Amino acid sequence: MAEYDSIASGYSDSKQLPFRVHIERYTLFQTLGDVRGADVLDLACGDGFYTRLLKEAGASSVTGVDLSAEMIRLAEESERRRPLGCSYVRADAASFRPSEPVDLVVAAFLLNYARTREELLRLCRVCRDSLRPGGRFVGLNDNPRVPPDGSASCLKYGFDRRCDGLPLRDGDPIHYAFPTADGSSFGFTNYYHSPATYQAVFRDAGFRDFRWVPVALDPAQAGDPFWGDFMRSPPITAFSAEP
Repeated sequence: MAEYDSIASGYSDSKQLPFRVHIERYTLFQTLGDVRGADVLDLACGDGFYTRLLKEAGASSVTGVDLSAEMIRLAEESERRRPLGCSYVRADAASFRPSEPVDLVVAAFLLNYARTREELLRLCRVCRDSLRPGGRFVGLNDNPRVPPDGSASCLKYGFDRRCDGLPLRDGDPIHYAFPTADGSSFGFTNYYHSPATYQAVFRDAGFRDFRWVPVALDPAQAGDPFWGDFMRSPPITAFSAEP
């Protein structure tokens, strides 16, 4: 997590990129639906961006978990500046257990850090074991149904997404780079797993209902041709699962 400690500020700023506002955030909350009164666990919470939005949307309690000390520091700093009642824990999502089961587990870009099928299964089992009966697991992910192939560029949306070679196999890296205003950039690496692997892992983790949820564009942006390339080959996706 030293990587994320060093890029925490830039990653936090990237949450304001237009695609993150009008597609990523919009899709996540459309997939979540009504969270009022829910107890929520936000795994890989980063600086608490979605943790706070979940609380503002009416969740009864929200606990954010992240392994990066700097990300948790930023999250707690935001809570001190504007208290919402969010709680934060520095811990490895792969071994975290909440003190009590929750109604909803949210994981925005957690599963795509699993390098192996076994790591992916461990993460999904943590999420399954954290849920009350009737609970749901909802998240965002690198889109395995639209892997990078060099034919579509995401640079106009504020980032680059590349792989080392094709065809992609389970565990192959996908590299993200985000240019910044000062001419530098920051980046991180995700890992590819095929749609079939995700389906099998969710089943083995105890989820009877797993589905990919295509991204959606905020209706306020409808008709803007700027979003055409992104929506035709979306690099991200949402998902929803129930045990």
